[in-house]
Amino acid sequence: MEVSPTYHQQISVNWEFPVVFTRDLFALENPVLAQTAGRLNEARRHRAIVYVDSRILERDPGLSARIVAYFEANAATLELAGEVQSVPGGEACKNDLRYAESVMRQLLTLRMDRQSYVVAVGGGALLDAIGFAAALVHRGLRLIRVPTTVLAQNDAGVGVKNAINYFGKNALGTFAPPFAVLNDFEFLRTLPDRDWLSGIAEAFKVAIIRDRAFFDDLCEAAPRYPARDFDAMTELVTRCATLHLDHIRSNGDPFEYGTARPLDFGHWSAHKLELLSDFAVSHGEAVATGVLLDSIYAQRQGWLTSDELQRIEVGLRQSGFALWFDTLSLRDDSGQRLIFAGLRDFQEHLGGELCITLPRGIGARFEVNTICMESMEAALLELEQRAIAAATLP
Repeated sequence: MEVSPTYHQQISVNWEFPVVFTRDLFALENPVLAQTAGRLNEARRHRAIVYVDSRILERDPGLSARIVAYFEANAATLELAGEVQSVPGGEACKNDLRYAESVMRQLLTLRMDRQSYVVAVGGGALLDAIGFAAALVHRGLRLIRVPTTVLAQNDAGVGVKNAINYFGKNALGTFAPPFAVLNDFEFLRTLPDRDWLSGIAEAFKVAIIRDRAFFDDLCEAAPRYPARDFDAMTELVTRCATLHLDHIRSNGDPFEYGTARPLDFGHWSAHKLELLSDFAVSHGEAVATGVLLDSIYAQRQGWLTSDELQRIEVGLRQSGFALWFDTLSLRDDSGQRLIFAGLRDFQEHLGGELCITLPRGIGARFEVNTICMESMEAALLELEQRAIAAATLP
């Protein structure tokens, strides 16, 4: 039999995008957005459409007018392709495919081309949904993310993923690096307390598995976060975002073709907790709980000391997290905890092999392919008992 020839194709693609930390992005004297849009020196006027989380516009009714004025002042570089668009924020914009579809239809109706910009201003869910739509139109428009929450600025907004919820958390999505990420710290000042605190969990997550010094600093600063210490929070955001960027750049698997996903430490239960609560539990609250649950499991397996576990719990509690939700107690007809289905969901999402990242001491990590369900059940019971004990403290 004649052997068929095989041609081995290898393509290398270099992705590059700036992540800028600034203040008052749409102030007329701030050049960051205009410079970002023109950074490729293409000598053209770029069309752009701006989508803003409706909750931000409620808190800052003058924002749309400032955005319009900014584009008018930078007309040599930028042109608004339409009115500033108000989009429902939070998981609402991710839970219904029709939102993303309406954005795609609008982008096509406006005849946005591949050198046009989609500017998304909002929290992580909005950035996900708008990014998902932008990545599909013409196989990818230029997305400029303007994260406005702690969680978006230090985690979701600086990554290379976009997704919507469809038969599960983030079940439809793309890997599509943004054109730029512009973190405007001033947006943090107007956040409700719950959103202000939510992103702290991601900082603890990445510090526990990557950076002991950062973890020590988080524990020391923990009481300052519920007090809305602005300097403490901007320091947290910058260091956490930098760690996330470093991991994505250096881990050799930015598009997650392998099975290990270290930045999802604590997320197998967090994603399921969000879904089981119908998103009454926020992502940050769920991640904080999931991080502590997996840390308790790690301590029971001998991978964390009792002192390290205690520091994790105290740091998260002092940062304002409850760390227990009754949803974790829900069981199916056979008596199995519903939260444990998160392990199966995680396994399917990873490609068929379970791979859970756990800490091995503070600042280090490793992956396991099996979970002892008896020990995880005991960890959940311990999590509940720790919550009860914390509630009795003065």
